[in-house]
Amino acid sequence: MTRFALDTNILAYAEGVNGAPRQQASLDLISRLSRASTFIPVQVLGELFRVLVGKSTVPPKAAQIRIATWLASFPLIETSPSVLSSAIELAVQHKLRVWDAIILAAADEADCRLLLSEDLQDGFSWRGVTVVNPFAAQKNELLKGMLGPESGV
Repeated sequence: MTRFALDTNILAYAEGVNGAPRQQASLDLISRLSRASTFIPVQVLGELFRVLVGKSTVPPKAAQIRIATWLASFPLIETSPSVLSSAIELAVQHKLRVWDAIILAAADEADCRLLLSEDLQDGFSWRGVTVVNPFAAQKNELLKGMLGPESGV
């Protein structure tokens, strides 16, 4: 079973950041993913809280409740010492921001094959994890196969 990790922007869109069309596309995507094979790096939830409170001006208590919902929705990938070490190596070698590198390294730690993200470079691959923009016009074949033929995502 192919494992997926979700980046912050996927969850932020699901929360309504960047408008209704992007929200619906993200919710459609998330609804099609298996709960058992989809993971959220803890770093993503920290970033989501920041986005909700900062960019979307959601009150902190309301943002806390939304984060708690995501915590209960999918298995989490902790930012362990090995994730941090790999992330720093990744940041140095590929000039990624360390926060993005933590998310990618966490996906690797959880044996994810795809990291779904609109923010990171579509197609970038590291240690067997490939960044896939699920909203790109040209759909990734592995993602299409996992979501099924009727998927508009």
